[in-house]
Amino acid sequence: MSGKQLSEEEIDRIIEMAWEDRTPFDAITFQFGLSEQETIELMRREMKPSSFRMWRKRVQGRSTKHRKKRSFDEGPFKSNQQRQITGNKISKR
Repeated sequence: MSGKQLSEEEIDRIIEMAWEDRTPFDAITFQFGLSEQETIELMRREMKPSSFRMWRKRVQGRSTKHRKKRSFDEGPFKSNQQRQITGNKISKR
């Protein structure tokens, strides 16, 4: 693990970010200085074994967790089929 000691709040935030589908490991590296492998080690250490296995199964091969595998470059994915949000509150009549 890196030389930096993490607070409980930081560990909770890293776990939350690791569970999020659209948050790449690069974002955790940028914000907390942990590599992907260090994040995996933290998850293994902080979670119950069954929860860790479920997380690993979910994350392994998920292209959105690895910036180089993403089909989009910036921001969250937005489908072309998704309607534009307008300020008009009655637009869904």
